[in-house]
Amino acid sequence: MAYRGDPVRVLVIPGLNDSGPGHWQTWLQHQFRGSVRVEQDDWTVPDLDRWAGRIASTLQGHPAGAWVAVAHSFGCLALARYLMLAQAAGEREAPVRAALLVAPADPAKFGVEAQLPQHRLALPHGLVASETDPWMDIESARAWARRWGSQFLNLGDVGHINVDSGFGPLPQAKTLTRLLVQQVERARRPERAHTLEFSFAV
Repeated sequence: MAYRGDPVRVLVIPGLNDSGPGHWQTWLQHQFRGSVRVEQDDWTVPDLDRWAGRIASTLQGHPAGAWVAVAHSFGCLALARYLMLAQAAGEREAPVRAALLVAPADPAKFGVEAQLPQHRLALPHGLVASETDPWMDIESARAWARRWGSQFLNLGDVGHINVDSGFGPLPQAKTLTRLLVQQVERARRPERAHTLEFSFAV
């Protein structure tokens, strides 16, 4: 259960092969005090349920507080799977209260479409995509964003939004993460309970 007095923290969920020291996720992790990274036993094997289970166990190791999850690539799919399983288990208030999905990998590449939510995700979130992402074409990204009810942001010709495509620090991710953290904090105030909304237009 999330306690209103605890700070909102950032949960970093990397994709395949982890996010190395030069990756924007590693940079972002250092921008927010108390951030926690989900660590996988084997970063080279895209096992959706195992990766989702590691998200759950990481959160269980930090039981108090609310979280904004920032996921990349296959990590986005693991997060979506975790959220679906948490909802199916009847969790009254999942610890992840908002999320930023950056350059999701295409579920079709891994044959996991049926294991993912086919409806709106039950939390405020944004999906950031690229027109030249080799792991998810822009139309597929738009389709999943519509299915999940995501606020959608197209960064243009920026590849997979990783080190190979020039990132490094990603100021947009920091700005959007801070916005989500602030909105979760506001929503946790007694007079604003259950009014959390999110828009890239803010």
